[in-house]
Amino acid sequence: MKQLLSFLADLAIHNDRDWFHANKSRYDEAHQTFMDFSAAYINRLAEEVDPSLQGLQPKDCVWRIYRDTRFSYDKRPYKEWFGVFPAVKGGKKSLRAGYYVHFQPGNCMFCGGIWNPPTDLLKALRKEIEANYEEVETIMAAAKWQKYFGDFDTDYAMLKKVPVGFDPDFVHADWLKHKMYVYSTPITDEQVCASNFLDSVIDMAKAAKPMNDFLNYTFEEYGEFSPRPC
Repeated sequence: MKQLLSFLADLAIHNDRDWFHANKSRYDEAHQTFMDFSAAYINRLAEEVDPSLQGLQPKDCVWRIYRDTRFSYDKRPYKEWFGVFPAVKGGKKSLRAGYYVHFQPGNCMFCGGIWNPPTDLLKALRKEIEANYEEVETIMAAAKWQKYFGDFDTDYAMLKKVPVGFDPDFVHADWLKHKMYVYSTPITDEQVCASNFLDSVIDMAKAAKPMNDFLNYTFEEYGEFSPRPC
């Protein structure tokens, strides 16, 4: 993993096609390390954490390193990170809560939950949380959850007021202001390079599963939803 992080650190400094082509062998080595990790991670998730992930392949759960710059002011040609997102019903294309691992020097992390849901799904998630907040409280009170997450992340944009149609005096009104329901824990570069790294992220996934299950129940309760916005 050390060479993977080293490559990404250098790419962040030299994010241009000439440098990338000159260092293609380094990329190939780093990418293979990442894909090997992803395969082992998905297999262990399916066996030890979430059987609904059976059958997922790394190609279903990872992103290409090449950026689409056609409509962006940021013309850097390459992503400066690797990420794997195992989730039922399509991996990285799924709307459902999953088990994301992000590799970026100095900013590695594990994330669970649902990122950037479409409007109809977000409304359904808020309804589910409002109606069953005591279950959310129980999940968050667990020692393993507290070890890694604490609460839903507040790093992303939130509403200033409780949305229309919901009780502004709800005991957990801040939960209803979220635009996405994710929870994360940082991972140091040293942890990534440790021999027990896979064991560590599996433990994080086990902590995330009860909340993932709670959020994913929304699909059973309310049905299908619009595709995620681009």
